[in-house]
Amino acid sequence: MTFRKPKTPVSWKPFAVIGGALAVVAIIIGVNVALSSDDNDAKPVASTSPMSTPSTEKEPRPEPTAAPESTAVPQSVILTTENNADLAALLAGPQDGPTVEAFAMKYDGQTIEFDGAIGAMNPHDGYTTRYDILISVGDYSETQSFGGPSFQFRDVNVTNDLNLSGNIPDSVGVGNNLHVVARVGAYEPDTALFLLDPVATQVR
Repeated sequence: MTFRKPKTPVSWKPFAVIGGALAVVAIIIGVNVALSSDDNDAKPVASTSPMSTPSTEKEPRPEPTAAPESTAVPQSVILTTENNADLAALLAGPQDGPTVEAFAMKYDGQTIEFDGAIGAMNPHDGYTTRYDILISVGDYSETQSFGGPSFQFRDVNVTNDLNLSGNIPDSVGVGNNLHVVARVGAYEPDTALFLLDPVATQVR
């Protein structure tokens, strides 16, 4: 007869302990994963575009544009034949016409200087001390004209309004050669008279 050794029964307790330990480990891992996921959801996503920050640098101011230079002659400049081609052309040009009128409009109120002569002198509106004085260009001549318009000092008193200077004669009249400094007035096409306002007058 053969006698078999009875099998030793396997104890289930070690397996239970191991299984319990594995379950605890699984629970811990699951909790950590859940917490990590919540943290990731709560964190803001970093923007890939750079944040704009207010600049402390002042914006450059536009450079001022230089004003265009004016071709007009300053009022303080006295126009002569040496410094103004328009005046030189006027004094050598016709007595009347569009060029004379254009000069009067362009240089209205400005001061001109030239040599002239008294060609005529008549009482203004019957007054005995106020005159209309006709000024021609150049030296006085009864037979020759040197060109230029017929200038006129209108309604002036010889003593007060002509502003005489230099060697002042006892009387001033037709035939006197003058050095004239005067302001440009109006040109009258109907009479062909170019009005001037005397600033300084000197008998030459």
